Amino acid sequence: MARGDAPQDSYHLVGISFFILGLGTLLPWNFFITAIPYFQGRLAGANDTAGTLGTNHTGPADTFNFNNWVTLLSQLPLLLFTLLNSFLYQCIPETVRILGSLLAILLLFALTAVLVKVDMSPGPFFSITMASVWFINSFCAVLQGSLFGQLGTMPSTYSTLFLSGQGLAGIFAALAMLMAMASGVDAQTSALGYFVTPCVGIFTSIVCYLSLPHLEFARYYLAKKPLQAQGQELETKAELLQSGEKNSIPNSPQKVALTLDLDAEKEPEEIQKPGKPSVFIVFQKIWLTALCLVLVFAVTLSVFPAITAMVTSSTSPGKWSQFFNPICCFLLFNIMDWVGRSLTSYFLWPDEDSRLLPLLVCLRVLFVPLFMLCHVPERSRLPVLFPQDAYFITFMLLFAVSNGYLMSLTMCLAPRQVLPHEREVAGTLMTFFLALGLSCGAALSFLFKALL
Repeated sequence: MARGDAPQDSYHLVGISFFILGLGTLLPWNFFITAIPYFQGRLAGANDTAGTLGTNHTGPADTFNFNNWVTLLSQLPLLLFTLLNSFLYQCIPETVRILGSLLAILLLFALTAVLVKVDMSPGPFFSITMASVWFINSFCAVLQGSLFGQLGTMPSTYSTLFLSGQGLAGIFAALAMLMAMASGVDAQTSALGYFVTPCVGIFTSIVCYLSLPHLEFARYYLAKKPLQAQGQELETKAELLQSGEKNSIPNSPQKVALTLDLDAEKEPEEIQKPGKPSVFIVFQKIWLTALCLVLVFAVTLSVFPAITAMVTSSTSPGKWSQFFNPICCFLLFNIMDWVGRSLTSYFLWPDEDSRLLPLLVCLRVLFVPLFMLCHVPERSRLPVLFPQDAYFITFMLLFAVSNGYLMSLTMCLAPRQVLPHEREVAGTLMTFFLALGLSCGAALSFLFKALL
C-alpha cells in the first residue's frame, strides 16, 4: 500500500494510547522513589503511617538504607533484561510480554497499596517491598523493550509521544504526592490514595493496549511487524535511551527522526543494511560518547534520590519544611530534567568532534560533594557547608538541567558517529551503557551515604 493510502489516526486515539503506555512504563519507578519518606517512616517503626508522607527519616533509624536499595534494585533489572531482551523476543510472544507485564505490575502495585493498611514489623515490610521493587522493575524493563519493538513499525512521531509520556511520569508522581499530602485527610488514607493512583494509571494502560487492535490506524502499521520489526526493534532501543531512569522527554519529532532514522514508512529496500556491522568497530567509534553516557547517569543515580531525598529544609517546622523535599527534590528535578532534554531540540553543543563534552560530563562529578554537604541531619562525618534551602535548590536546578541536556546530547551525537547501517548496533550498545551507568550510580550511592 502506498504512503498516501495509509489510514488516518482518528481523533489521535493511537497517539494518545502510546502516550499513556509511555506514562505507565515509568510510573512504578517514580511512585516508589517519590514516596521514600513514607517507606522510611514505616521502616522506622511508624506502623500507623502518621506523618510519614512529609517527614524524612534519615537519622540512625534508617538502618535499612532504603534509598540506596530501592535505587539499586530498580536499575539492575534494566541491565539484566537489556542483555536478555533478544532471547525473550524470540521465546515469548509480544502480546504475552506486554499484557503479562502490565498485569503483573498492576497486581504488585495493588499489593503495595494494600500494605498501607497492614501493620507489619519493619523487617518483613522491607523484604516484601524490595521484592516488589525488583519484580515490578523487571516487568517494566520487559514492557519498555517490547513496546519499543512495536513502535518500530509506527511513524517516528509515535515514538516521540511514547517518550513524552515517560517524561511526564516523574512530574505526575511528584504532583500526586503533593496532592496526597495537601488533601487534609489522615496520613494513612492519603498514602493509600497515593498508591492507588498508579494502579489506575496501569489499568488505563492495559485498556489502551487492548484497544490498539480495534483501531484501523494501529492495525495498518502493526501488520508490518513481521516484515520490518527485526530490523528496527534494536534501532528503536536507541530512543529508549532518551527515557533515562526512568524520567524522559524526547527531542523534537524531527530530531528523533533525524538522529535515529526510524521512519517506519520507508520502503523495504531502504531498511536492508549492506553487510553485518562489527560490534567492535562500532564501539571504537562511539566509545567516548558511550563513556560520557555512563558517567552522566552514574553521577545522577549516585546521589538522586539516595542523598537528595535525605536533604531537609533548614527553616523552622511548618508547611514549607513538610513540602520541601517533594517540591525541591522530585518535582524540581523532573521539570528541569525535561527542560534540559528539550534544549537539544534547538541546539546541539558541543558537537561530536569536540572534547568539551567529556569535560562537561566530568564537571558534573562536583555535584556529589555539593549535595553531600547540604542540610542532611544526623550526619556523622562530613560537615554541613550549605545549610540554606537556596543552595540545595540552586544545585538541583543545575544538576537536573545538565542531566537532561547531556544525556540527550550524547544520544543525538552517537548516531552521527557511525555509518547508517551501523546505527542498529550503536543503539544496542548505547542501551547497554545506559543500563550500566544507572547500575553503577545506584551501587555508588551506598558508598556516598556511608561517607556522610
